Amino acid sequence: MRLVSYNVEWFAALFDERDQLVLDQAPSGRHGIDRFTQGQALAQVFQTLDADAVMVIEAPNSGRSQSTVKALQNFAERVGVRARQVVMGFANDTQQEIALMFDPDVLQVRHDPQQDEMAPRFDGVFNIDLDIDARLDHVRFSKPPLELAVTTAGGRELRLIGAHLKSKAPHGARNRDAEIRLSIANRRKQLAQAIWLRRRVEQHLQDGQDLIVMGDLNDGPGLDEYERLFGHSSVEIVMGEEMQDPHASHLSQPRAVALPSSSRFFNPKTKRFFCALLDYVMLSPGLMDLAPEWRIWHPFEDAECYGDVALREALLAASDHFPVSLDIELT
Repeated sequence: MRLVSYNVEWFAALFDERDQLVLDQAPSGRHGIDRFTQGQALAQVFQTLDADAVMVIEAPNSGRSQSTVKALQNFAERVGVRARQVVMGFANDTQQEIALMFDPDVLQVRHDPQQDEMAPRFDGVFNIDLDIDARLDHVRFSKPPLELAVTTAGGRELRLIGAHLKSKAPHGARNRDAEIRLSIANRRKQLAQAIWLRRRVEQHLQDGQDLIVMGDLNDGPGLDEYERLFGHSSVEIVMGEEMQDPHASHLSQPRAVALPSSSRFFNPKTKRFFCALLDYVMLSPGLMDLAPEWRIWHPFEDAECYGDVALREALLAASDHFPVSLDIELT
């Protein structure tokens, strides 16, 4: 079985008010790329992946006149992929939803949000003292994680959580001092979300359930100087000691040389591209016996992706993130 986490930059911009894919020369949400080019690129990437399920991060919008589920199902039909059914959870107001596309011949999937005394539902409020001032801060997810109950065709049950943690970029800062204050405040909020998500992970692990956490955590060990201020990255918090992702573990190793990455961004100030590992697929211990194989479809780091010129160009045009796949003997 192949499971994929894929952040598609401004997927919403490719659909009209009737949730139909629009392939024309108008600009897409990606800088310098029209909707035809991005749409065609995404079609090729999804077809090549041929996944049993894709956790789409930044999925098309859901609102009064649009439906994430309809848009992705229309996309799947248009490009001809097996992952043709869609489930989503709590909608948000950012036009960047979280949804799972899946093959109904292989998986049965339903939205199944959880809560307990340690962690409320992800559409609720998490109370935690962020700055150690003896007062509780009230934290919300801008993009509530998607909690799914999954049953395979062979009858195996597992839990699947798709997450997109809030970016800690200091938007709106007018000077260096304001940038530092916003960065620290945003880091606190992101770590609070990571703790909230970690508590749900612990709940499932304590219940003996198989669990996969996948998505864009907007963070990784050693990503910036504010990690040193707080001691841990949100990735390390969510993983704990039990969850496994070899790419995240690689970053935690001292003197790591060849660092993996799952995204590529352009810095207009330096006129250079930079890469970061932001996307993960984490497994609980019970799934590690099923021969899991991870792969980041990075066109400049994966030899097969680079050697396939058409796929390489499609990956670069489709999004600023690259798919992270997990092949696992799960039946």
